[in-house]
Amino acid sequence: MSWSVVNDGDGLPRIILTEPAGSSAVASTKSPKPIRGGIPICFPQFDNLGYPERHGFARNRLWELDTCPSPLPRSNNHSSVDLILKSTDEDLKTWPHSFELRLRVILHPSKLTLIPRVRNTGSKDFSFTFAIQNYLSMSDVSEIRVEGLEMLDYFDILENGERFTEQGDALTFDGEVDRVYLRTPAKIAIIDHEKKRTLVLRKECLPDAGVWNPWNKKAKALPDFGDEDYKAMLCINSAVTETPVVLKPLEEWRGCQELSIVSSSYCSGQLDPRIVLHG
Repeated sequence: MSWSVVNDGDGLPRIILTEPAGSSAVASTKSPKPIRGGIPICFPQFDNLGYPERHGFARNRLWELDTCPSPLPRSNNHSSVDLILKSTDEDLKTWPHSFELRLRVILHPSKLTLIPRVRNTGSKDFSFTFAIQNYLSMSDVSEIRVEGLEMLDYFDILENGERFTEQGDALTFDGEVDRVYLRTPAKIAIIDHEKKRTLVLRKECLPDAGVWNPWNKKAKALPDFGDEDYKAMLCINSAVTETPVVLKPLEEWRGCQELSIVSSSYCSGQLDPRIVLHG
């Protein structure tokens, strides 16, 4: 897993993740358009669940360094950065709630940890949905298996949000997918046969999981997505969507996501995904 922190000249850091996070070669990086790649943060909503702007506004904003990230302890022996996004007058016009959204990013040689926190700094209760969108670089999406979502209910966005139950023993891909799986386990395994590795997604207080790949037809229709990019990516989201979080004044919500890599030869039987998921 490789990464770097760069500064684009405006005093704000950008975290660029090259593996396993992926992005489209033609993705726009100009504000206020969202970047189709990396790991966007969706707040105060995921998808089209209430707020006028799809996936909310947090992913389109410039964040600041958080110099007082209490009550989280300092991250010792690891590279980390603390970021903060506060409500602005412009935000309050469309979403009339004062908040502080904090994000700690902890970087390890083979692990990436994100700790988001939302605090109600206003005088009234508010509710929100939330997601961490992981654009993952894959060798060939048609050869990918996702373990941990079997027998779970999901909303199929391609079927007008109708609710179904996953029937397979693993999720594989041979066409467009846009789903939100509900009440998912704390661990999900994304098995890449060609690269002989498994990405393990661990999460806390993020009970739902989005899965997206546009496949060939929709990829060609997206202006910020290469025609062939769908073959080498998969978007897996850690989310809270089915039951929105409700915060009273001065209350805080905290989630956690950890992405790690397990070297494996699953296709030759050397990795049992049940150990990854439940071990």
